[in-house]
Amino acid sequence: QVPVEDLMPDDLFLVRPGEKIATDGVVVEGTSAVDASLLTGESVPVEVHPGDTVTGATVNTSGSLTVRATRVGTETTLAKMGELVASAQETKAPIARLADRVSAVFVPVILTISALTLVGWWLISGDGVAAFNAAVSVLVVACPCALGLATPTALLAGTGRGWQLGILIRNAQVLEATSTVDRVVLDKTGTVTTGEMSVAFYGTFGDYESAGDLAGISPDSADSKNERSLSVLRDAAAVEALSEHPIARAIAGFARDQGVLAEGASAPSVSDFEGVPGGVRGVLSGAGDGAENGASRLVVVGTPEYLQAAGAQLSEAQLALLDQARRAGLTTVVVARGEALDEAPSSTSALQPVGMISVADTPKPEAAETMAQLRELGLEPILLTGDAPQVAQAVASQVGISAENVYAGVTPEGKSQVVEKLQAAGHRVAMVGDGVNDAPALALAELGIAMGSGTDVAAEAADIVLTRSDIASVVTALRLSRATLRTIKSNLFWAFAYNSVAVPVAVAGLLNPMIAGAAMAFSSVFVVLNSMRLTAFRK
Repeated sequence: QVPVEDLMPDDLFLVRPGEKIATDGVVVEGTSAVDASLLTGESVPVEVHPGDTVTGATVNTSGSLTVRATRVGTETTLAKMGELVASAQETKAPIARLADRVSAVFVPVILTISALTLVGWWLISGDGVAAFNAAVSVLVVACPCALGLATPTALLAGTGRGWQLGILIRNAQVLEATSTVDRVVLDKTGTVTTGEMSVAFYGTFGDYESAGDLAGISPDSADSKNERSLSVLRDAAAVEALSEHPIARAIAGFARDQGVLAEGASAPSVSDFEGVPGGVRGVLSGAGDGAENGASRLVVVGTPEYLQAAGAQLSEAQLALLDQARRAGLTTVVVARGEALDEAPSSTSALQPVGMISVADTPKPEAAETMAQLRELGLEPILLTGDAPQVAQAVASQVGISAENVYAGVTPEGKSQVVEKLQAAGHRVAMVGDGVNDAPALALAELGIAMGSGTDVAAEAADIVLTRSDIASVVTALRLSRATLRTIKSNLFWAFAYNSVAVPVAVAGLLNPMIAGAAMAFSSVFVVLNSMRLTAFRK
C-alpha cells in the first residue's frame, strides 16, 4: 500500500474488486467490469481486458486488475475535467455582462431614488420617521442580490449537471453559441459511424458474377466457403496482417476469426512487403496456406487505382462490380496475384485481379434518431468525410442526411474550408469531430464539439467535450446548454421584474424595512431555486 500521490508513470498497481482505480492507466492483466458513470453518466459497467485503457476514480466492480499507470496527478482525465468545469464556472456569459452594465447604472439610480424619497416624504408629510422608513425600504428592497446571482447559480447548476452526464462545457460563452448555430457539421468516421471496419463481402470475381448480387457471397453465405474465395481472403489477409491500416486490420482480423489465416509457424511466409497509400504488396510462399502447389507468388491488395498503377488490368465487368459495391456504401479493395520473378521478387510477369473484399464502417445505432432530433432543434446536419462520394452518400441515406448536405473526398485541410464556406453563406456552424485532422475545423466553427473517443488535440480545440462516443450526447449537450441559457435569461427577467414592481411600492411608503428585507431575500431564493431545476435535467 502506497499513497496515490507516490504513483509514477509506468508503475504497476493492483485494483481489487470494489476498489476505485487509483489513476489513469492500461490494463496489463485481468478482466473485469468498470463502473465509469462518474465520467460518462452511463450506469452500465464497461468490460475491460488486457490492453484497454482505464480512468482514475472509476470503480472496478468485479475481477482483479493489474494496471500500468500512464498519467498521474494533475495530468489525469479526472483532474483535467475538474479544471475545465472550474474554469467554465469562473467565466461570464455575454448575457451576464448585461447584468453588470445594468448594475453599474442601477445602484446610483436607486441611491438617487432613495434620497429623493427621503426628501419628498419629509416635505410632504413632515414626518421624519416615515420619510426615513420609506427611504430605507427603497434601498433594502432594491438590493441587487438576485441580479448578481442570476448567472453564476445557473452556470454552476448547468455545468455540474453536464459533468454528471459526461458533458464538459469549457466556458460560459459557449452557451450563447448553442442558441445561434443553424448547421451541424459531422465528421463521418468515429462520429456518425462506429469507426471500426468489418468485412461485409469477399470472393473471386467469378463468384460475384455468378451470384449476380453482392449479398450472394457475404461472409455468412454458403457460396463464400468455396476454396477459391477462401484463397482470395487468405492471401489478402496474409499480406494485410503486416499493415496497420484500419482496412488491413479488419481483413486480417476477420480471416483469423474464421480460421482462414493460420497463426504461428503454419502462417504463410511474406517477404518483400511494401505498404503505401492505396494498398500493400508482398511475396507469399509456403504450401501450408492452401495456395496452388505452394508456389511463391506476388499478392497485391488495394484500391482499383493502385492495382491499375501496379499493372493489373480490370475489365469493365469488374469495374462495374466495384462501382456497385461503392454505391452500397462499401469500401472495397481488389486482390491480384502474379508470378514472383526470381531476379525481381517484387515484380511480376502478369498481375491478374482475382477477387475483391468489401469492408463497411457501419453507422452508430443511435445516429438516425440523433439526426432527427437535431432537426427538431432547428439544426441542419451535414456529413463531412474523406471517403468516396458513393460511400458517403450511402451512409448519409442510412442516417437521414440529405444528399446535398454531404461533402465527400475532403482532405484534412478541406474540412476547415467547408466550415468557412458555410460561414460565408451566412450560417453559424457547429462542428463535431474526434480526430487530429478535425482540430482546425473545431477551432474555426462557432461551436466545436469533441467526441470522447477522440484525440487530446481535438478536445483542446473544442468548446464542448463529450466524455463518451455516443453521438446522441451531441443533442443532450445542445439541449443542456440551451436550457442553461434559458434559465439565466429567466433569472434576469424575474430580477428586473421584481425591482420594477417593488421599488415603486417602497417609494409609495407601502413597505416597512422588515417586509422589504423579506421580499429581497425571497427574490434571491427564487433565483437559486430556479437555477437548481437544471440539476433535474434528463438526457
